[in-house]
Formats: sequence, structure tokens, C-alpha cells
Amino acid sequence: MADVKKMATRDGYGKGLVALGKAHEDVVVLDADLAGSTKTGMFAKEFPDRHFNCGIAEADMMSVAAGLAASGLTPFASSFAMFASGRAYEQIRNSIGYPALNVKIGASHGGMSVGEDGASHQCCEDFALMRSIPGMVVICPADGVEAEAAVKAVYDYKGPVYLRMGRLAVPVFHEEGFEFQIGKGEVMRDGNDIAIIANGLMVYEAIQAGEKLAELGINARIINMSTIKPLDEEIVLKAAKECGKVITCEEHNVIGGLGEAVCSFLSENYPTPVKRIGVNDEFGFSGPAYEVLDSFGLCARHIVEVAREFCGK
Repeated sequence: MADVKKMATRDGYGKGLVALGKAHEDVVVLDADLAGSTKTGMFAKEFPDRHFNCGIAEADMMSVAAGLAASGLTPFASSFAMFASGRAYEQIRNSIGYPALNVKIGASHGGMSVGEDGASHQCCEDFALMRSIPGMVVICPADGVEAEAAVKAVYDYKGPVYLRMGRLAVPVFHEEGFEFQIGKGEVMRDGNDIAIIANGLMVYEAIQAGEKLAELGINARIINMSTIKPLDEEIVLKAAKECGKVITCEEHNVIGGLGEAVCSFLSENYPTPVKRIGVNDEFGFSGPAYEVLDSFGLCARHIVEVAREFCGK
């Protein structure tokens, strides 16, 4: 892994915002006094008149974003995932979701990979919260290049979007110029023995697991499902029919996230055995990011173990 280029998805977010700012004068960016961490500081440096620090007041920030959207601008409201989705949930639901305003929520530092920040900041409930809001699109890119591309796609989409990024620098496996399509899954590796559907930093872990499984005689189909809502039902259904077994992997509680979305769809359309890899309904703890991830089984090693047992090998 040391030879692989790494970039945090939050860096891709910052780069994407700058590119949008150059191309579209209606783009404005709001932050809750975290511009250095969310990387909206990149936008502030280029366009200081279009960047607004709302202070440590996420609920107010979402209301301001709603007002800006109602006036015809395209606001990107940014904070840590814990505060963007949790502290401001009512404002997102009632002021953005209910009137279906064109607000983009950029949530960084999602999941367990915030490491040393501990359980209070390790947000593993945001997919569930945002999926529950009617009309809200929910996206979690897998690497920095995809995150940058997702920012453009999010701008082009008219309606509310929740875009979750991570703090940790992760391997980049998408080529520059990658085009992101909302609601479309991506087959990273083909196989017919088992399908592994992942998002966020778990996609690279799934790719690594796929390579190890191939050595063990198990051909795994690896699918990057960055859009959690709307789910790419066609690619899920095809994987279920052709592979017969499905594993989902996410840096989120197993309740309410990608795994639940996949299970809900398959149970009603093509009942298929599914194993969910994620945080098993518990809080995290403080520690180095990769050690925390490993302790919760959010790693290639654990994916291999689950897949081998699932396939009986």
C-alpha cells in the first residue's frame, strides 16, 4: 500500500469546489468554522466573497443554506458528518428536504476513520438519518478522484444531496477525468462466486480482499456503490442472480446504511443470502485510524474471512 497514491476524499471535495467556483458564479460555500478540516478553505482562498463561515452553529448554517437556495444560488454547506447530519437534522428535514431545495451538504470526517477523535465524532449513523429524508440523495465516494467528480455531478443534479467524505488519506484507484454518475454502481472486479458491494474507503479494502480470494479459488465480483440512495437496483439484482451470495461493506452502522438498502431491495425482489460488514450497532473508541478500523472488522482481512465462511472454503 505504501507505493499507492493516497488522498483523502475531503481533499477531492475541496478541489471539486474550486473547480465549480471557477465555472459557476452561483456556487456559494458555507462552513461551520471548520474550513481547514473540511477543505472548503481551498474555495475560500479563491473566492473569499462566496465563502461564509457560519461559526459553530450547524443548524443555523443549514437554514442559511436553505435561504440561499431559495434565492437561486447553489449552496454547499459543510461540516463534520456528526454535526452536519446529527446536530442539524431538523433543519435539514424541514427547511431543505421538505421544500426540496437545491442544497448540497458536504459532510467530512464520516465513519470510524476519524480515529483519535473518538466516539463523539465517529459518525456511523448519517447514512441512516439522511436516507430517511424523502428526496435526499446520499453519496459516499471511494477515493479522492471520485469525490472531486462527485462534486460536479452533485452540482448538476437539482435537489438536496448529502455527500459524505472521510478524514483519512486512502488509496486512489480512479483515473483522473473519471465521470461520476449519481445512482450508478461500478464493477471494479468481475466474478461469479460471490458479490461484494462496498462504498467509501471499504471499496479499496474489498478490491484487496477480491485479489486474496482469487488466490484461494473464490472469484468475487467487487462493486463500488458510492450512491446509497438512489441505489443502483439493476447492478444489485444482476449480482444477486449471477453470484447467489452478497456481502455489503461500509464504514457505518449495519443498521440503516448500504447493507440495509441492499437487503431491503433484495428481500422484496430476489431473496438472496446477504452478510453485512459494518459497525455492529455500537459506539467506537479513540485510537489510530487503521487500528480502529481493523478492530471493527472494516478491513480486507475480515472481508476475506467472511467470504470464505460464506462460500464454505
